[in-house]
Amino acid sequence: MGEVVEGMLLVARDAEDRPWLRAAACKGREQSRAFYPPMHHESRDERARRESQAKTICLGCPVQRSCLDYALDTREPFGIWGGMTENERRSLLITAVG
Repeated sequence: MGEVVEGMLLVARDAEDRPWLRAAACKGREQSRAFYPPMHHESRDERARRESQAKTICLGCPVQRSCLDYALDTREPFGIWGGMTENERRSLLITAVG
């Protein structure tokens, strides 16, 4: 849980530099823990459910593209950003370069 809280605090602090964060659909949601991996081990099914929940929130987000662009530009290593997991973003970057 500390990991989620820390991540959300960073998002809140970054909102000053990135105004698009203020319009993010995930902002202030109880489900925000779905966007970051838990500190304990999660099963494949638990991870799939968590990621699906986060991606569903992203689908209706007005700043989904800005969020994804940020994650790609900064090589964000954790969590769901712009509707993509860290592995999906990594694959996208590899495909774009290759």
